[in-house]
Amino acid sequence: MSLNFSTTTFQKEEILLADTQEYIIRGGRHLFSLLPKAFTGIKQIGVIGWSSQGSAQAQNLRDSLMGTDIKVKVGLRKNSSSIPLAEKAGFTLADGNLGEMYEVISSSDLSILLISDAAQAINYQQIFDSIKPGCTLGLSHGFLLGYLNTFGGSFPKNINVIAVCPKGMGASIRRLYEQGKEVNGAGINSSFAIHQDINGKATDYALGWSIAIGSPVTFITTLESEYKSDIFGERGILLGAVYGIVESLYRWFIHRGYCQESAFINSVESITGSITRIISQKGILSIYESLNEVDKETFKQAYSAAYHPAYEILMEIYDDVASGSEIKSVIDAENRHQRYPMKSIDGTDMWQIGAKIRANRELDKIFINPVTAGIYIATMIAQANLLKEKGHFYSEIVNESIIESVDSLNPYMHYRGVAFMIDNCSTTARLGARKWAPRFDYILCQQVFPTLERDTQVDKKLFDKFLNDEIHECLSVCTKLRPSVDISIID
Repeated sequence: MSLNFSTTTFQKEEILLADTQEYIIRGGRHLFSLLPKAFTGIKQIGVIGWSSQGSAQAQNLRDSLMGTDIKVKVGLRKNSSSIPLAEKAGFTLADGNLGEMYEVISSSDLSILLISDAAQAINYQQIFDSIKPGCTLGLSHGFLLGYLNTFGGSFPKNINVIAVCPKGMGASIRRLYEQGKEVNGAGINSSFAIHQDINGKATDYALGWSIAIGSPVTFITTLESEYKSDIFGERGILLGAVYGIVESLYRWFIHRGYCQESAFINSVESITGSITRIISQKGILSIYESLNEVDKETFKQAYSAAYHPAYEILMEIYDDVASGSEIKSVIDAENRHQRYPMKSIDGTDMWQIGAKIRANRELDKIFINPVTAGIYIATMIAQANLLKEKGHFYSEIVNESIIESVDSLNPYMHYRGVAFMIDNCSTTARLGARKWAPRFDYILCQQVFPTLERDTQVDKKLFDKFLNDEIHECLSVCTKLRPSVDISIID
């Protein structure tokens, strides 16, 4: 994969991550005037679907392109339950910026497909048939390519196929875009991919799209690399792993005599509060460096105990994604859930206690439990190391394994709990979190906690590798590219 690309509209910037040169595009509202040039030949952008991503991207695109002759039109199924929601946001049949999805696809020069992954898999042939030759299909996730690779099929050869993949949930994309009206550069970073370019304009289309939805920084990937790292990542530290980790830690603290409130504070609050803020602002090593000498030793033991068990589960997840097994499971689940829909995941006492704690929390209090920090960071580093082993580049690794966690997802769990974080994500992500969280929970109970109870010595070689891991330098560079403001979460 080449990390270089050419654009006739925007200015590239070179960054160095470990020993690799990569190129990025910096966004910002000052570039909105260049969007008509980037979208040369495009008169209508169709946003298909009103999912978390669909609603956010449609509104951001509309607002960024206001005053130009480029129309943003939402396409939904006939009689879709999302029609009132789209109308409330200003997309109406009367104004001509809302229509039936296949009509919108057939009349659009760029169709951004943001319906669920399962719906894409079921309807892809009709979608392909509706796209006019010479037009462009836009994706925000590589799932459809994974599906075509797994079950046989390909994109039409007479269209551009591009992707812009924000590193955060739709609610974050819209909220930070709104904050960006006051502070230029607020937004969610995105990767972009050019899978087919039939007219030489695909790169500028993708970059224009990314800037228009408010991405402060856009970096390059491939559609295949994106779907592997994304589906894998949300089953790992982004959603599934952190969910399993906090559930297991909460019970472990209770078993050790902590009251419910203290168990929640030492597990969930420690991760979503202080650990998340410090990683976001100062990096992973700052967590370890902030501890006293006794807690540093405890952190080392927890890290040593957790790294390899976490790596084992993460290897299985990656293999399942790469082989297509995880993609097939998403399609199979769609049929099951017509009979048994997904239920809430925050019904236990743990999350009820959490609601009380959030109502009375001391916002600026800094608290890090060293066991929690060691296990959480070991899993995060294991995920980053595995992606590197599989050939992913550091811009993608850092964003998919660290920045998306601390700048987009964990703040939602901190604000309203685990269900609010997970169930504001895609169906594919929600399924993956529910499936893999128990595996992380189980392996902690079976392998990690017994090791800690035996007071096993630190794996010095493993921990020295952590201290000197290239990921810290790469995160330092990428942290400077994070949004210019912290997300302000509102209902």
